[in-house]
Amino acid sequence: MPISLYNSLTRRTEVFAPLDPNRVTMYVCGPTVYNYVHIGNARGPVVFDVLAKLLRRHYPHVVYARNITDVDDKINAAALEQGVGIEAITGRFTAAYREDMAKLGIAPPDVEPCATTHIAPIIAMTERLIADGHAYAAEGHVLFDVASYPAYGQLSGRDTEELIAGARVEVAPYKKNPADFVLWKPSTPELPGWDSPWGRGRPGWHIECSAMAERHLGETIDIHAGGNDLLFPHHENEIAQSTCAHGGKVFARWWLHNGMLTFDGRKMSKSLGNVLQLHEMLKHHPAEALRLRLMSGHYRQPLDWSDAAIAQSVSTLDGWYRVLRDLADVAVDAAPLPVPAAVEAALCDDLNTPQALAELAVLADAARQHGTPEAKAALLGGGALLGLLQQDPKLWFRWRATSPSTFAQASDPFLGDVTEMSFEAQVEALIAMRQQARLNRDFARADEIREHLAKWDVAIEDSAQGPRWSLLK
Repeated sequence: MPISLYNSLTRRTEVFAPLDPNRVTMYVCGPTVYNYVHIGNARGPVVFDVLAKLLRRHYPHVVYARNITDVDDKINAAALEQGVGIEAITGRFTAAYREDMAKLGIAPPDVEPCATTHIAPIIAMTERLIADGHAYAAEGHVLFDVASYPAYGQLSGRDTEELIAGARVEVAPYKKNPADFVLWKPSTPELPGWDSPWGRGRPGWHIECSAMAERHLGETIDIHAGGNDLLFPHHENEIAQSTCAHGGKVFARWWLHNGMLTFDGRKMSKSLGNVLQLHEMLKHHPAEALRLRLMSGHYRQPLDWSDAAIAQSVSTLDGWYRVLRDLADVAVDAAPLPVPAAVEAALCDDLNTPQALAELAVLADAARQHGTPEAKAALLGGGALLGLLQQDPKLWFRWRATSPSTFAQASDPFLGDVTEMSFEAQVEALIAMRQQARLNRDFARADEIREHLAKWDVAIEDSAQGPRWSLLK
């Protein structure tokens, strides 16, 4: 079945047809590594990981590049503040980013270029832009001449004046036009820098991605993706400089943009104090539940984040893993797992992950009802395409005995607020509550508590020495 994707450039959904079916190319803008990324930064990597899996099912060779921005003013500021070189900052947070992505089940990209190892290609592209009249040097800077590219603004759909009015544009006396953007800038002695025809300096942000995409994927790539916060100015500027550097060739044939995360209905921002670091969230929540939540809304739409939403994701995975645990003795062929047509069809429809997850729920119900090798294999195969249900069910349930309640819920109908209680503490408190109900001869309430615990796979054994509990295996 064909893959259809919404193209931000043409503003319509189009059947995907790569330039070369034997070498499909995709570039996704990666992190600027000066700190841990927040949960919103993980949405793009998760959904485009699913896209990469889908593309690999349809095409024999996919080259997926996701860059690392390891020279930037924020990195420089962090290094100066700590009195270290930028490599100390970028090395630490690049390693943390890779570790966090792996925990989310995101496969490494085929290529992970770093800006600092591509200085020569960046300088070469900048020189071509100057030679062709699309850039100019001024006071140690090199700037792209926006007026030299009449199609500037085609991605965002606004004219240059609107773009300037709606963005923070640096006004400088060396600019011909306020919209002109930096390709190369000078470095003072305390800042990182490299020798260039324009003096010691460092690249601008936008030219880095253009040069890295050209180096690893070619002058024209099939898919360029990233968050919709990058649409302008970053992606707009990439189109302008790449098109001009390549003699008018199309830079990216499809542009995909994922929506942003909100927190309880409000935009995530440092000023509101609601930015959630992914590194910390992975300490308190199952990574697979975070991945599921990040796929629960259509990638182009905003996605609201809340404790209740994570709890729902955990509950959903509980149910699916319970099915797999119950079918532990049902053997399926190890590989290749079949991918159910309904799951694949949903993903081929502009990465409709909510529909794909709904189809996975249907497969879980079928596996629960029929218990056949075919039904179990279909559930596992559908999960694999989404990056879900690939661990042993015992591993999924093991966290319950030691992890804080935020894995599952913020409140309990019997205990109230349990955000500071471990799972074990909750079970002990509920058993004590049940014991008191039995002493009060309130057997209905005691049964309610037992049933409540059973939903958590907690078995209670009443003995002469008092009740004992264990997790069902």
